[in-house]
Amino acid sequence: MLEDLVAAMLRYTDRQEGASPYFTAIESVFILRSDHPKPPVHRISQPAMCIVAQGAKWASFGETRYEYKAGEALIVGVEAPSVGKVSAASPDRPCLVLAFELDLAIMRSVAAELDEPPKASGDVGRGVFVTDFLGPLADCALRLVKLLDTPGAIATLYPLIMREICYWLLTGPHGGDVARMALTNAPSKGVLNAMRRLRENLAEPIRVEELATVAQMSPSSFNRHFKALTSLSPLQFHKQLRLLEARRLMVSLGANVETAAFQVGYESPSQFSREYSRMFGEPPKRNVKRLESGVDEVSRRADREVVVRGVA
Repeated sequence: MLEDLVAAMLRYTDRQEGASPYFTAIESVFILRSDHPKPPVHRISQPAMCIVAQGAKWASFGETRYEYKAGEALIVGVEAPSVGKVSAASPDRPCLVLAFELDLAIMRSVAAELDEPPKASGDVGRGVFVTDFLGPLADCALRLVKLLDTPGAIATLYPLIMREICYWLLTGPHGGDVARMALTNAPSKGVLNAMRRLRENLAEPIRVEELATVAQMSPSSFNRHFKALTSLSPLQFHKQLRLLEARRLMVSLGANVETAAFQVGYESPSQFSREYSRMFGEPPKRNVKRLESGVDEVSRRADREVVVRGVA
């Protein structure tokens, strides 16, 4: 099955013009092909599934690194800052990744129809994990890639394939983790609401007590759940979101350093520059100039990718 998926993805990418990532006729489905290892790329991950058919990648969320290779998939259940890298690829064996957004509404619908819906395991769970995708999930992935050759069938068949993917995820070995990120009564729901509040008020100073109130938790419990989901403290999460947004403003909209710093809530450009340098490895002006020059095309494209806006 894995060999068939590799062959189908190679056929698809060989027909495409331009460079990876390849946007498909299905808005939320993307194929990534890398003929060489790539430098690390900072991005904001979205709820998604990244299936590696060939090669290998890693993704870091905070201090936690997830490595996944052919036959494995990265499941991302939260919107969070991350760093991703293609670690194994060559012209003879390119890294091939099928990435698609997870529709949590479909996930909840499928869970509601199960005779025994999975329960969110424990009170603190992960928002990111790696799982095998061989067997039924591999069959779904192959049918999804083949469906791209028949655009007229997408509207009818794509929702069915996605429901099947959700079924196998919910009934598989990580069903409890999947339930936690999808079900409205899961313990993580309050934390996700607080994360949304934080993102919507990015330029405002972070107040953990207020976020804990939104999550309907004590500050200590909120911090524990938040770090379990994202591998970051609320303060680290907030800072990385600010810096990623500032980089987007400078690269995509042409804002200067001072304007970008101010718009994401920094009062001191010098503090902004120090923290930007620590995260991206060089001062903002130099980093933006390099991105705009096209030397680091992978990172530059990451600012306008969609699943790749998230998918590590």
